[in-house]
Amino acid sequence: MKPLLVIDGDSLAHRAYHALPKTIKRAGGRPSGAIVGFTNFLTRLWDAEEPCAVVVGWDTLEIPTYRHEAFEGYQSGRVFDPALLEQLPLLPELVQALGFTVGKAPGYEADDFLAAAVAAAKEKRWPALVVTSDRDSFQLASRTVTILTPTRGVSELARIGPDEVRERYDVEPKQVPDFIALRGDPSDKLPGAPGIGPKGAAQLLREYGTLERALKAGRFAPIAEDLRLYRRIATLDASAPLSPLERQSPLWAEASRLLSDWGMNQMAERLAARAEPK
Repeated sequence: MKPLLVIDGDSLAHRAYHALPKTIKRAGGRPSGAIVGFTNFLTRLWDAEEPCAVVVGWDTLEIPTYRHEAFEGYQSGRVFDPALLEQLPLLPELVQALGFTVGKAPGYEADDFLAAAVAAAKEKRWPALVVTSDRDSFQLASRTVTILTPTRGVSELARIGPDEVRERYDVEPKQVPDFIALRGDPSDKLPGAPGIGPKGAAQLLREYGTLERALKAGRFAPIAEDLRLYRRIATLDASAPLSPLERQSPLWAEASRLLSDWGMNQMAERLAARAEPK
């Protein structure tokens, strides 16, 4: 059965931007490296995985989520190049022109749309491939859900299922939010429990099963509510508003016209060629 391809748009756009020369420009001398890299990666994924449909989730950078409001230090200190910020709003337009589903809404992160798409795929009994460099997504791994995470730029992907999550973290996928809450997450600025590293977090979860059971047993009493908050922040929100999923075929010609409008003629020609009958 063909899988649903679920992509963390921001994650891959960032990797594409940093993997390519900053000298790549479109008409008017405007930056386009992130657009080129993301488009190349998306077309390669379509060819390699032959999905039945594609969902791409996006952050809404200008509006804080409940995570930012609940924890002041969440993701603090992140700075993005202006050239990347200029290109990010264009990418959902490109995804939509291709006929794929865009997941983006105030108050939600790209990760939340990954969870929503996986939940929708399970309802349809579709397998799912989730493409992201964010390891929070390991909580989605299951018998029918595989995480594809870039290992070098955006050219190589590791496949992560439940066995690989156990191998890497020594916990079950469903325990990943508890694991993050205990261990902490430097990229999101979650401090975790003092003195608890990855091995300690895994050991606690083997002993208690869940963070909540550890807290009810009296562990970490002074910071129990903080740890519950960290777990909530690390848990992907599958209630993110996502359009109903249907099988899709790429609209290469429409995407080509959009790229041409942006002054990216070489990339437009490449997508136009895909639209021609073989």
